[in-house]
Amino acid sequence: MKRWTLPEAPAHSEEMAREFGDFLGGLLVRRGIYNMDKAREFFACSELADPHLMRDMDKAVEIIRAALDEGKKITVYGDYDCDGVTSTVMLYSYLEAVGAEVDFYIPDRTEGYGMNKPSLERLIANGTELVITVDNGISAAEEALFLQEQGVELVITDHHLPPQEIPVCGACVDPHRADDNSSYKELCGAGVVLKLLCALEEDEEFVMEQYAELAAIATIADIVPLTGENRYIVRRGLENIRNSQNIGLEHLLKTAGVWPENVTASSLAFSVCPRINAAGRMDSADKAVRLLLADTPETASLLAEELELLNTERRRAESTVLAEAQAKIEADPSIITQRVIVVSGEGWHHGIIGIVSSRLLERYGKPVFVVSIENGEGRGSARGIDGFSIYKLLENCGDLLTKFGGHPKAGGFSLAADRTEEFRERVYEYCKRCYPKMPEYSVSADMQVDGRMLTLENVELLSRLEPFGEGNRQPVFMLKNCTVRSKRSLKEGRFTSFDVESGGVVIKVLGFRIPYAEFYAEAGSSVDIVATVDINEFNGTRSVNLKALEVRPSDFNEDRFFAAQRVYEELIRGEGCDSRLAPRVIPDREALKGIYDMIKRDGARMSAENMCVYGGGINYCMLRIAMDAFAQAGMVRLSVNAERSEILPQSEKRDLFANGLLAELKAQLT
Repeated sequence: MKRWTLPEAPAHSEEMAREFGDFLGGLLVRRGIYNMDKAREFFACSELADPHLMRDMDKAVEIIRAALDEGKKITVYGDYDCDGVTSTVMLYSYLEAVGAEVDFYIPDRTEGYGMNKPSLERLIANGTELVITVDNGISAAEEALFLQEQGVELVITDHHLPPQEIPVCGACVDPHRADDNSSYKELCGAGVVLKLLCALEEDEEFVMEQYAELAAIATIADIVPLTGENRYIVRRGLENIRNSQNIGLEHLLKTAGVWPENVTASSLAFSVCPRINAAGRMDSADKAVRLLLADTPETASLLAEELELLNTERRRAESTVLAEAQAKIEADPSIITQRVIVVSGEGWHHGIIGIVSSRLLERYGKPVFVVSIENGEGRGSARGIDGFSIYKLLENCGDLLTKFGGHPKAGGFSLAADRTEEFRERVYEYCKRCYPKMPEYSVSADMQVDGRMLTLENVELLSRLEPFGEGNRQPVFMLKNCTVRSKRSLKEGRFTSFDVESGGVVIKVLGFRIPYAEFYAEAGSSVDIVATVDINEFNGTRSVNLKALEVRPSDFNEDRFFAAQRVYEELIRGEGCDSRLAPRVIPDREALKGIYDMIKRDGARMSAENMCVYGGGINYCMLRIAMDAFAQAGMVRLSVNAERSEILPQSEKRDLFANGLLAELKAQLT
């Protein structure tokens, strides 16, 4: 369950309405683009800012040019994700083209993220005299010192948050440095490399023609905001892909089922980026690098098929680890009543724990830390929500970790396996201290509308905002008090299609996130919807469709629900609650009977959350306390998080207030 948020409607802008109309103009204003200067900044970014504004860019250029002049061997040291792979390809191919003696190195996941001493020793033994990092290096203080001791030059290019002390090196180019003067800070690793190439080549248009498509793929994959320079990079990259001369990328698009002429940021995000990532997750990122460097169709075809097989293997491994993580949660449901979820397992494939973190976050609505333990080492991946910084938490636990890095909403880390439980307790303690009231997982709508506003003409205007992605997502709309007219099952019940009337207009809604068995609204009922909107074309007819993100009854009181959910979890964690809440927490005998009957009627098909949403206003905390009391007495079987419940046969009556959970709560709160 997510909280729905809607920004306050700003003052009407006549200027924006004249230029863009009430619909698109109103949407832009709600996104902070409230005058024409802001609009021009958003729509008209048509070049990169001067790369030399970035701290140490001049030094980086000087060192690289000197290495070229002196014939030094250069190694590009990359990372195994999509951003690291494309960054490596960009810099390596450029240096090779200008005649450098150049090689590349990407560690596999068994080595961990970033530079490590054993790999550097091998590179030095092979003659490397200059190491240039891409998408890593900002936290590699020890490795940087080792290179200095060995007389090897180091240039760092990175985009991750820097520590207080910058590693010792000839140049460190990272827009997040406190002393960096560049105007745009949200570049991915490939975006930083793109600006390095512009500085080296002194011809931005040439660099964009050659490398924008790879930088665009990385920008989309790394989920950095599609604003400013990133928006320009992706727009130019999509144009390049439609006429790409990169043989490897051409074959990768083909195996992913993406037609170059129809490519979008979304199709890259869901089809191409995962296949590049699959190489580093499941095998060696070198395969993805060699694909994007391929110079014959035969080589490209073979490597593209290998990535396709690795992506299939990745899906299987993801399902396995997700199932095992779920089994751990089912064995210990207290894991998900904590403020954040920390789950660990032996031998989990470390290449997919980041994906599993995302799946658990989506399911339980809390920040997630997943740790894979193998050979005495724990390697973790974390995903977070707005208002909660993963990076700050990892920084707080830095003395327990051998390595960590990341962003506010995602991070990676390593630690000794025997410190995993200590890490778990430290995470819980930090969250209790710093987030006594955790931020809530939310879905935010841009604008409230009704059916009259969703005309073909208005919806077509939304294409002006493309490309969509992080920081410039596809617009989300809230429709309130819609009347359900009909509903249908799609794809054997996996999805739901339904029609609603809003503002006197009937609109088709597709619920690809809603199985038909879990769509509880009946014809004639009133619902609120948050959804994206697009245009469907069928048999020459064009119509507006909604794609529902969430649907719930119009009278649902979310403030009450989330407050009750928070109190329930505080009680289960043993933190107690205000005694004045006792009447809303402890069910009396009449409430127990009503809840028991509700479980008998709806438990097999509804979660506890949906019982609250569709069950006539029952308090979530009271419902869960009653369910737990029934389960404790052997009267009900509950799945994890009470997603399903089942009445068990009884041979005798039980007094739930005599002992157990209800008796304990009554003693505490009354």
